[in-house]
This record gives sequence, C-alpha cells and structure tokens, in this order.
Amino acid sequence: MNAAPARLPRGARSLLGTALCAFATCAAVTALGHLIEPGRWLTVTWVAVVLVAGVVAATRAVTRAWWAPTLVGLVAAVAGVLVRYGAPPGRIQVLPDLGSLDRTLATAREGVSVINASLVPMAGVRPAELLVVVGAVTVLLATDLIAVGLGVPALAGLPLLALWAPTVFLGFPASGWSIAWTALAYLLLLALSAAPASARSDRARRTGTALAGAVAVVVAALVAGPVVAALPGWASLALPTLGSGPVGPLQLSDNLDLRESLGTRSGQVVLRYTVVPPGGAPADAGEDPGATQGLDGPSPSPSADDTVVVTARVVGPLRAFTLTTFDGRAWQRDDAVDVAPWAPGELLSSDPALRGDTPDASRGTLAAVEVEVGGLRERRLPVSTFARTVTVDGSWAYDEDRDEVVGRRSTFDGMHYSMLVEVPDLTAADLTGAEVGEPGDDGASLEVPDTDHAPQIADLAREITADAATPYEQAMALQSYFRAGTNFTYDTRIAPARSQDAVWDFLQSRRGYCVQFATSMTMMARTLGIPARVGVGFLPGDNNGDGTYVVTGRKSHAWPELYFAGQGWVRFEPTPAVQSGLPPLWSDPFAGISQDASRPDEAIPTAAAPTPGARQTTAPSTSAPVEEAGESWTRVGVIGGIVLVLVVVGLSLVRRRTRTRADETPERAWLRARRRLASRGVTWADSTTPREVVTSVEDQVRAASGNGLDATTAGALRALARTVERQRYAPTPEEVAPEDLVRWTEDLVQGVEKLLSAPARRDAVPSGPRDGS
Repeated sequence: MNAAPARLPRGARSLLGTALCAFATCAAVTALGHLIEPGRWLTVTWVAVVLVAGVVAATRAVTRAWWAPTLVGLVAAVAGVLVRYGAPPGRIQVLPDLGSLDRTLATAREGVSVINASLVPMAGVRPAELLVVVGAVTVLLATDLIAVGLGVPALAGLPLLALWAPTVFLGFPASGWSIAWTALAYLLLLALSAAPASARSDRARRTGTALAGAVAVVVAALVAGPVVAALPGWASLALPTLGSGPVGPLQLSDNLDLRESLGTRSGQVVLRYTVVPPGGAPADAGEDPGATQGLDGPSPSPSADDTVVVTARVVGPLRAFTLTTFDGRAWQRDDAVDVAPWAPGELLSSDPALRGDTPDASRGTLAAVEVEVGGLRERRLPVSTFARTVTVDGSWAYDEDRDEVVGRRSTFDGMHYSMLVEVPDLTAADLTGAEVGEPGDDGASLEVPDTDHAPQIADLAREITADAATPYEQAMALQSYFRAGTNFTYDTRIAPARSQDAVWDFLQSRRGYCVQFATSMTMMARTLGIPARVGVGFLPGDNNGDGTYVVTGRKSHAWPELYFAGQGWVRFEPTPAVQSGLPPLWSDPFAGISQDASRPDEAIPTAAAPTPGARQTTAPSTSAPVEEAGESWTRVGVIGGIVLVLVVVGLSLVRRRTRTRADETPERAWLRARRRLASRGVTWADSTTPREVVTSVEDQVRAASGNGLDATTAGALRALARTVERQRYAPTPEEVAPEDLVRWTEDLVQGVEKLLSAPARRDAVPSGPRDGS
C-alpha cells in the first residue's frame, strides 16, 4: 500500500520541488557565515547538498514510493561522508571499509571539541566542516521528505530553522540576504503546491498568480521590515542581533599536541597596545611601515638622526610562555615553577648578564609598551622576547628559568600593564661567528625523543645543513628549508597519526601550521647540538591607524628559539610568510641586500609586469586544499556515479583540460623547472635561496658550455626567481598570470638545453647582467 498523500507532486513539479528544497537549504547554511570563518566549508556543503538532491530527484523519477527517495538519498549521503571523512591518510578510497565509520566518528568528536573550545568566528577546519555537511544534508532530506514526499510544504520550514538555531542562540546577527533567499525558496514551495495540476484551462494564470504572490510577500517583508522594526513598540521585541563579540575568553594551550590547534584562534581582540620611545608619542599609520603589511611587517626605517622608529615590528611578538619537554607527540609542561617577585625598573631577561640590570639605550633601542588586555585569560603575561621591565598590578612573579611572568590569577578584560623593552641591535653578522651556548637547563633543551624515526630526522638535518659552517648558518639553512613552498604547505588541517613520531609524520605529509614548523626546526636543531625550545604567544598586532596595535586570536603563534653564546635565546621563523610574515631582521636572508626589507627582490631585475586582469597567483597554503578537495570529491563522485555518471565524467574532462594552466603557481613552476634542469646536470640544494639559484645556474651553464645565458633565458630565470622570492617572503604575493609562469619555465628550460647541446665557445660573453651586478 502506498501511504503517500493524494497531492504528491510528480514529474517536473517533483524535480522543481526538490530543487527549491536544495536552494532553501543552501541559503539557510549561509546563516552560519558569521559564526565560522570564510573558507571552503561553505562550498563543500553546497556541493554535498546539490549531489544528494540530485540522487533524491533521480530516485523519485523512477519510483512512486514516497519514502524511497529519502532512503536512497540517506544511503548516498552516508556513503559519501564515510569516503570523504573516513578515508585512511595517504590512501585513495572509493568505497568505505570497516574502519571508515570509526575514523569518521573520531573526526566528528574532534569537531565537537573544536566547537566547544572555539570563539566566534571559529576556524572552518575539517572536523567542523564534517558537522556542517552532515547537518545541512540532514536538513535537506527532512525538508524534501516533508515538502515533496509527504506533500506538506507548509511544514517544510521547520527543518530549515535548525540551521538558524546556532545564530539565534548565540546572538550573532546573520546576513539579511540569507533569510531573504531562504524565505523566497520557502514561499515558492508554497506557491508550487498552490498551483493545481488538474486545472488545465487556467493553469498558467493560477501558477503565475501564486508565484507573483510569493515574490510580493518577500519584497513587502524586505521593504516594510526595517520600518516596522524602527517603531518604539518593538523595542522589547528586538530580533536576535544582541551578540557581536566572542562567546568566551581565549586561552593558549599549555600542552601543544601536534595534531591539535595551537589554541582558540578567532577574530576576538585579546590585546591592544602602543609602542613609543620612552616619553614619546605613538607613530601614526603613515609613520609605521608595518601598518599596511600586517603580521611582522617590514623593518622600520631609520629616521634622520639615525635612530630606529619604534614599532610593533621592532618589539616583535609577545611571548606568553616557553616549552622545552617534547615526548615525540606533544609538548609537556611541568607545573612546578620557581618564581619570585622583582623590583620595579629592573630588567627581566633570559640572559643572566642583563637580568636585574636597568634599561640602557647604549645597548640598543628602548621602546615603551602600554598594553590593555581584552578577551585573554592567561596566567602568563604576554611580554616581549627581549629584555624588558614589567609594571603590573596584582600578584605576579617572575620565573627566570623560563623567562615568564606568572600570576596567581589570570588576566582579565580591561587589565593594563606596561613594559620598557631594550631591543638589541642584533644582526646576522653578530650571530655568524657565535658559538653554541649553554642555557643552564641541565641539557633539557638538547633532549630528543627516542623514537623509531629519530635517526632519520637527524640524518635529514645533517643533509640540509651540509654546507653550513657555523651554528647560525645551520639555523638559517633549517629555516630556509621549512619556509620553501616547494617543501612544505601551510595548512591548519592535520592528518591522523601514522607513527609515534609527530615530527616524522609532518616531514612525510609536508602540511602543517606553526606548531609543526616550530617543533620540527627545534628538534632538528637539537640533533645538531644547538639548544632549542618553542615559544608560544602572539605575533605583532595590526596598526589600526591611530598608533594602537590590535592583536586578535588569529595572531596566536609558536616559534623556535635557539641559544647562542653571548646572545642568549634567539628567535627564528620557519613558518611560511603566509601566516608569519617576514622573518626577524637577523634571520632575514635579504635584510642586508635590500634597503627595504619589505621588497626583498630589489637585487633581481624586474620582469615584465603581468597583463591587466591576470589571474592572481594562488599561495601555497590555499592551492593545496583546493587540490585535496577536488581529489576527495572525485572519490565521492565515483560512488554517486551510478546516478550522476555523466556529470562526473564531464567535470573530470573539464578539470583535466584546465589543470595545467589554472592550477599553476610560482612554487610549482619553480619545482618543475628544477626537475627538468636537474636532468641536464644543473642542480641546487634545498637551502639555496632563489637569488642564489640565479647565480648558480648561470655559473653551471657557463662552466658546462662555455657560453652565458642569452637575454631571453636569463630574463625568464630572473623573473621566475623573483616571483618565487616574493611568494615565500612577501606578506602579499605578487599577481602573476599562470600563463607567464608556464612561459618563463619553458623559456628557461629550453634555453639551457639549447646551450648545453651546442658546441662550447670559450670566448663567448654573457649577454645579460648577472644577478646582483
């Protein structure tokens, strides 16, 4: 017996009804846009809803059972979720296996933990994406079952409200367009049911009247809504737009697990501070070179009297605490600390020679920092990594072993404290000849966990630093290795563990965020005999235009600190520029070459400017997730191919035709050129900078052929090197068309191959200038 109601839609009306349900669901999902950071989670959710709606519509076209389309759609949705989120790491899976359910449930539990620990807007990480996708697909199936399967469209709005529940309960305003499009789809569903299929003579008139009425209701609501809401009588019945801030405080993680987030990363303001000379006034946005760069920003410009303009870039990141003990998977922290009060005006520093002294302008630049705490709840006060005085009210003490200011209670909103920071005039020249120091921690900063892959990690560290003659050069080689986009991709999504050594897993997956980069460089430095630890805190804030720097939860960061004799703990920056910005001045390989550190490509001749409208080059951190998303949805498409095979094949053909040029990035072009040149004997090491590669390639070709590079080949080499250099070190990547990258690669490779294949002419003179000349 068929229990479906008599007015069950059929044919084109059924297809249109399912399409309206999918449209309403996609529109309702956008209500979460203010709760989750912008990202691919929205696109993935929309794709999932459309695919499941297609399966439901196709099933309803071949059966009259009211329940069958929903059941088939549910089975397809479960299979797709298990394949996408339950696939084992590093393997391509087209069908769920026995472990898919466990892996998917583990990801879902992680998503619940992320939501519980996050502030608004939360990061759109993969576990949270899973929960959104499952919720949206469930709402689609319920809406379609009620509106089309059971033929009761008036009740179809109830499931759609589920996607609005988080916004309503948390009190965060949603986009007006979200409710407008959702309401329009809902009214069109009502109009579809109001247009009877049996009224043949006046069907067009009735249908048109119903559609016009639905549109009129939406327009009237949008026009009259603001007017009605402005009336005094509505003051006590305001819509849920009360919340515009975070729903909880922010606290950094004490124990950094390499498979979890550094902490709660959000857009919430956690600190505000000003940086001025002692007794001076804050520089405005025009005076601060870092104001338009964000993160670290470029190095400050010397003033007319040869003094340094003090900015957030000069003071550097604000460190809350340091970590030394690592067990192979997570950083551990000993709660037992030896703390003591300090006298006002005395320096707090990890350097015993400065600790207890008073600030001295002859040793460096003095900067007065006034800090106001926002939504930060920390028992460790964020302070500069340099020697500093700290003035703060309350029960605070100093842990000199860890160089931390520790309180009995946590910070609170509106709390103030100040620092007078003594910024040393530290340069690469000061560190070049420095020996490894002894931090006095009984060897704790040299301990390496005894894992199965520890020997392989040590071998890789020695290979990377094979050409380094001093500890500083070893540190620079490690930093360059990790910052290179051809080696690693910045990605907040961490693959499940494949071994007991998290560093080894990261070196294999080559994807991670600051915790992975900082930990790996720290462990490799230790294998080379350099004491190292991890600092945790916040990157420099963004200048809001009036000299005040604003730090949000997104600035939370981790970095390695290495100990050098006579210099103490020195910060390095292995995390790619896409998150960390420029490295410190003493570890910036271009700081001594260009007068403006914000433009590290001055020494390389400028290539032809990209044509107007050229497509922006995709940064490594965003291109890789796109590839992964395409690969995952290809696997889902294989499962749904029984119904949507033509669509899947069509998308695959289009993607195959456009992949070469549309996905081209500077790092891929650089890697492709490197591999092709290596086949002709022209090679360079991973630690070689793009600037050094230009000279190396010219010298190798000249030595092998007796001829220098012609103008076209030399220009292509310099243009490609300059683009890669900006991609790695500039906070804002240069816009370069993919076609230009392909052309430069081909010109470079073909030019070198032509020279190496031609007879040598020892008397030839290179036609183009050498790099740096």
